[in-house]
Amino acid sequence: MENTQQEINETVKSNNVVLFMKGTKAAPQCGFSNKVSGILNYMGVDFKDINVLGDESIREGIKIYSDWPTVPQLYVNGEFVGGCDIITEMTLSGELDTLLEDQKIPYDKEAADKIRATNS
Repeated sequence: MENTQQEINETVKSNNVVLFMKGTKAAPQCGFSNKVSGILNYMGVDFKDINVLGDESIREGIKIYSDWPTVPQLYVNGEFVGGCDIITEMTLSGELDTLLEDQKIPYDKEAADKIRATNS
């Protein structure tokens, strides 16, 4: 498990945006992963996707790493941001825009505004 934690830590620290998810950004395999990857893809955020279904040690290890029981899990510049409900809420409130701007992560502001307009 120590090697898995080290591997997860290296992945989180060496990528600006990482999404641990079920499936891939091109082919999500659960509704929650689909929602978060869909938000990031639509907003043009460049992110590394880690398919937890491909490796049981990563699937269980990420829950220990973050002390968060579910997947998907989003990390921005090494920090855990949250899961599906939190990312959805942050997107709709504009908090995700602020986080991305503060962390100097490029994204499409018009797309983010369109998500909010569609869901208001």
